[in-house]
Amino acid sequence: MASRHTFKGGSHGRLFVASGFSRKISAAQTFFRLKAEATDRRELEHLPLARAPLLILLLVAIAAAPAAAATDVSLATADGVRLAGTFYQAARSAATPAPAVILLHMLTRSKADWDDVAERLASGGIHALAIDFRGHGNSRRPMPDEPLDLGRLPLDAEAARAWLLTRADVRRDRLGIAGASVGANVAVLVASGDPQIRSIALLSAGADYRGLRIDSAMRKYAERAALFIASREDPYASRSMRELSATGPGLRETRLLDGAGHGTVMLSRDRDLPAVLVDWFQKTLL
Repeated sequence: MASRHTFKGGSHGRLFVASGFSRKISAAQTFFRLKAEATDRRELEHLPLARAPLLILLLVAIAAAPAAAATDVSLATADGVRLAGTFYQAARSAATPAPAVILLHMLTRSKADWDDVAERLASGGIHALAIDFRGHGNSRRPMPDEPLDLGRLPLDAEAARAWLLTRADVRRDRLGIAGASVGANVAVLVASGDPQIRSIALLSAGADYRGLRIDSAMRKYAERAALFIASREDPYASRSMRELSATGPGLRETRLLDGAGHGTVMLSRDRDLPAVLVDWFQKTLL
C-alpha cells in the first residue's frame, strides 16, 4: 500500500496519492486481464507462462512502491488574487531540506499539464509546486469582464516562490522554475531578479510574448543555468531559443525537437521530455 504523508504550510489542503500509483496498478491489472483473455481463447501458449510468476511479483512490487504524495494549496498574490496550486513533496527525509521547482503552464491551460513532471521531480528528491495562473484552472480572475493582464502574471510566480520559502523543508538557495510559452517568459522575468532561483527550464519561450520581452532579463539572469526547448515546426520559439541561449555567460543547453508542438503540448508528444526536465533540475539544483 502506498505511504501517505500530511503537510503543513498550505491552506485548503487535500491529500491524494499521485497518479503514478494508479498507472502502476493499471499495468498489473492489464497483465492479468490479457492473461485471462488468452486463456479464454485457448491462446495461453503464446504467453511466457514460465516467466509469469516472476513478472507477477515484479508488477506487484512496483504497484506497492510509494508514490509521490501531493496536496492542493491556496496562494495569495501581492495584488490580492487567490491562486490554486498543487505541492508535491520530495521523497526524502523531512529533516533534510530539498530544492524546489515552480511549474508554470501556458496560456489557456492549467497546472494539470505538469502532473507527470511534478511527480517525477518529487520522486527524484525535488519538491514541485504547480500553480494555475490567475484566470486559469481553479484560480480566480481578478476582473472577469476585462481582458487578462499578462503583465501581472509574474506576481503569480512570485507568490509561488514566497509560499515555498515559508516551508522549513525547502532549500531557500536552491530554487528552479520550469515554464511553458507565456510561462517560460514569466519564469525568466521572475528569475532575473531573484538570485535564489538557480536554474530555469523554458519550453517554447519567445523573445517577446505579447509585450513580455525577456532579452534584457536573460542578460540579467547572467551566469545561472538555463535549458531551452523548442520544436522545429515552431519557428518563432526555435529562433528565440537560438537567440536567448546565446545570452549570458552561464550554463546554457538547448534541445530542438521534431513534431512536438508548442509549450506543455510537447510533454505529451515527446515521451522523453519529462525525464529530460527532471535530469536537468537534478544536475543544476541537487
